[in-house]
Amino acid sequence: AIEAVLGRNLHAIILKDAKVVSEIIAYLKTRKLGNAALLIPRLIEIAPEPAQKDLPPDALAWATDKVKAPKPLEGLITSLLGNVVIFPELEQALACETREPAIAMATLAGEFISRQGIVFTGSSERRAASLLERKAQIADLAKEEAGLANERDSVSARRDETKTALEIASRLQRELTEAARKLDALQSDKAALERQIAAADERIAQLERDLQSGRNQLADQKTELGAFEAAQKQTVLREEELAERTNELRLGVATDRQRHETLIAQREPLSARDAELAELITVRKADIAVYERKSAAQAEESRESEELIETQTAQRAEAQANSAKITGQRATRLAAVSDRESELRRMRDSLGELQDHRAHEQVRESQFQMKIDNLLGHISRSYQINLRGFTADHFAFQKALHTQAKKRTNSDDPGSARDSRALAGAPDALPPTDDQANSADARLSTEGFGDGAELGTRVRVRSPEIDVERLIADLRTQLDNMGPVNLEAVHEYDELEERYKFLEAQNTDLTNSQRELLDVIARINSTTRKLFAETFEQVRTNFREMFGELFRGGRADLSLLDENDPLNCGIEITAKPPGKQLQSVSLLSGGERAMTAVALLFAIYMVRPSPFCILDEVDAPLDENNINCFTRVLDRFVQQSQFIIITHNKRTIAKADVLYGVTMEERGVSKLVGVKLTAAAQPLTEPASNGNAHAPRQQRLAFAAR
Repeated sequence: AIEAVLGRNLHAIILKDAKVVSEIIAYLKTRKLGNAALLIPRLIEIAPEPAQKDLPPDALAWATDKVKAPKPLEGLITSLLGNVVIFPELEQALACETREPAIAMATLAGEFISRQGIVFTGSSERRAASLLERKAQIADLAKEEAGLANERDSVSARRDETKTALEIASRLQRELTEAARKLDALQSDKAALERQIAAADERIAQLERDLQSGRNQLADQKTELGAFEAAQKQTVLREEELAERTNELRLGVATDRQRHETLIAQREPLSARDAELAELITVRKADIAVYERKSAAQAEESRESEELIETQTAQRAEAQANSAKITGQRATRLAAVSDRESELRRMRDSLGELQDHRAHEQVRESQFQMKIDNLLGHISRSYQINLRGFTADHFAFQKALHTQAKKRTNSDDPGSARDSRALAGAPDALPPTDDQANSADARLSTEGFGDGAELGTRVRVRSPEIDVERLIADLRTQLDNMGPVNLEAVHEYDELEERYKFLEAQNTDLTNSQRELLDVIARINSTTRKLFAETFEQVRTNFREMFGELFRGGRADLSLLDENDPLNCGIEITAKPPGKQLQSVSLLSGGERAMTAVALLFAIYMVRPSPFCILDEVDAPLDENNINCFTRVLDRFVQQSQFIIITHNKRTIAKADVLYGVTMEERGVSKLVGVKLTAAAQPLTEPASNGNAHAPRQQRLAFAAR
């Protein structure tokens, strides 16, 4: 509805300065960027806010009530949306238009009835989204983006889980492949064993057949023996005659039986040997056939090798001739290369010497230039004269020399008097000629002391009899002795002296404080080292005792990584449970590390007891046997400390005197439940927070189960 009322005004750009309108229009026309709606403040008359009328029947609200704008734009919004009512349907708006013709109306579907009675309605399939729609779409897209981001995070988490599962699956696949390989090996071993069992069964069957034949022979002999015995019974008369025969037959039967048994015993290895020989004959025949084929192949290869050797021999002779020729050429080339390398080496040495000489000359040039710059800077700072732009003044120089000569006449130095007479025009001091003066002036003006020469050297050409260098040195000394004139020097000296005394006192205090602090630090370090060494030895002894008690044997030790710096170095824990090698605590299992940590904790408790102790699931990695050791050691310390243990282990909970748990009878509402497991008469209370060493035992142990 608001979009229908505003129409194209919704796209207007509000300008603070009306001067830029022409520039914007010219820019749009020049660049052909399309149309633009510009709102110029001075061209719009902000109407006063109309008096609020009663809302017509069936109307939802006034349009101005549904728009929030900054305070500077409230008048503009009132001008655009004033006397506009929003209706839910077009029929209700048309009905109201007949009653209120001075009011504009808009519907929630985007239909608009102007104050002139024009109805703007209809729809378009290809309508571009307006600013407010795009704003709403942006908000929806932002929410959708947040949802997609959360979904992306969840998908990333699932992807990580899938990767972990794939890694586990790949590891299981490798294990399955290894198991399949082992299974194949076992199956091959099984087949070999089955073949061996079948061969053994065949040998057993053969032996059973041999045994059956022997038994048949024995049965026949027994039958014959029975016949003889029957005949003996029937023929008593022939008993004496046949007795000797019977004994002979019995002896023959025994001999045959023994021979039969011996043959049976010898038959089995002979059969096995026969089978082995037959198999060996087969193998040897196969080997002979293979060797015959290999021999034929070797003969053929030998013939081909001989032919190849002859060919290779001819090629080798030719190659040796070529090699000798190439060797001669190579020697010639190597000699030429050696000569060239020697020449190149000499040239490189010469080039290196030239480069060194050039570098040396460059260094000298740089030094001379630095000296020149230093002299120029010194002259400029001392005399405020730029020598590069200096022009010699012969007459001023002569005047200055004459003045200095007069001043030096009062001196007792004979040399000075002679210089004065020379400067004053004495007969023994001939003045320089005009050519000499002009040449000296020309050199002073053109060179400008650029080569670093001193002023005295230049002047000596003009007046060789006068010691100008000495005169210049004296004048420079006098000038330096004068120094700059500072009227505030006395006051500054007093301030500096006062500040120096203050800083000296501060420095003395800081030095004393530093010395005292270093002494205190040394004493503290000494005391700390002593106390630490004593405590460490006590904890070390207690740790050995507690470790042996918890593990029912074994040994453990604590050692400093750097005994020269015990306060800053680490501590290494070594442990040897029963049945294991001495190793670092990091190489133990989870339960063993937990028991070692408990031993160290109680070893420290024996040196520095604490009023109470909170243990958070320290017994989680322990088995049933170690739980009993843990609770037994815990009973030793409940008389001097109160223990609050968070645990899930039933054996540990069974040792508690007071049990606290958190339950949730109603969803989202937690409730603390306490159970008193002792038979004391006093009511159940919260765990004591002061850790009184004389409290009864039933108040010393409190366990919390999550």
